[in-house]
Amino acid sequence: MRIAVPKEIKKNEARVGLVPTSVADLVKRGHQLVIETTAGEGIGASDADYIAAGAEIAANADDTFANADMIVKVKEPQPIEWARLNEKQILFTYLHLAADMPQTKGLLESGCTAIAYETITDAQGGLPLLAPMSEIAGRLAVIEGASHLKIHNGGRGMLISGVPGTSPSKVVIIGAGSVGGNAAQMAVGLGADVTVFDKSLPRLRQMDAIFGNRIVTAYSSDTGLYQACLEADLVIGAVLIPGASAPKLVAKSWLQQMKKRALLVDVAIDQGGCFETSRATTHEDPTYVVDDVLHYCVANMPGAVPLTSSQALNNATLPYVMKLADKGVAALNDDAGFMKGLNVRAGKIMHPAVQEFFDKNQ
Repeated sequence: MRIAVPKEIKKNEARVGLVPTSVADLVKRGHQLVIETTAGEGIGASDADYIAAGAEIAANADDTFANADMIVKVKEPQPIEWARLNEKQILFTYLHLAADMPQTKGLLESGCTAIAYETITDAQGGLPLLAPMSEIAGRLAVIEGASHLKIHNGGRGMLISGVPGTSPSKVVIIGAGSVGGNAAQMAVGLGADVTVFDKSLPRLRQMDAIFGNRIVTAYSSDTGLYQACLEADLVIGAVLIPGASAPKLVAKSWLQQMKKRALLVDVAIDQGGCFETSRATTHEDPTYVVDDVLHYCVANMPGAVPLTSSQALNNATLPYVMKLADKGVAALNDDAGFMKGLNVRAGKIMHPAVQEFFDKNQ
């Protein structure tokens, strides 16, 4: 199979779909790899590194997409990339279609087969290709949160840990999945006062077993969450419904009653965000203020650490890339969880959550 890796063109995105070691493994299996020139510069991988791994270098994006059987990316394709796709191609990347009607329509019109990392499941019902980015995003949520609590970054002027004789920051984490668990790990490590909300009692029990009395676990209800947000210095939104838009769990009306310059970090922004006042931001301009509450809603948080992110992502995606390379779309028939990654094919929506979003918004 001829596999192409274009350079990511979304703003502030320096990750790459395949690192040189992954390319070498695919070449050993007899596949052709085409890498757009400078695609790996954000992770310190030169064109020469990819050539040494057995790939050929394409001079531009048009040449990269042309004649490719499969395109492997990181972020969702941008409008100019939709036009390069055709009905004979497989697109394998993060898509997040339930929050992006224009992209959904663009992929439908292209006729391509679009497989989303974020809706593939494993035998336990987990999200193996979302997990590495969730781990990174959860940890970054606290790192960025701690930074933006500083007054010159717009925050309340607090040290997240406090010092003897002062109180640590109150951190509320909504969602106890991979993002929430990693956020809790970082926040506890920094000495914050941490409360984690979730609707899954088994998951809350797991969190309690891991962290003991270093965190408070709470069943998520509107009343309980409202009260916690009023007292919070930092609120991290870490909820996910695979393939669907994120639920709005923090209402705009709450903001006027929250602490002045409290911080909301929305890790669910790729799925539309879990705060009513969320809108996507970039690493260059990461925050904005609504009702004197600071919002951090960067849509590609792991893009800030592209080397770590690309390596971690490839650890998870490479086995699936190999299956598609060896068998094509037929590989999905061998694995029900892999099949759940199929979002669009031949101009039709194949994922029920995406179809529900499309029906409501067209």
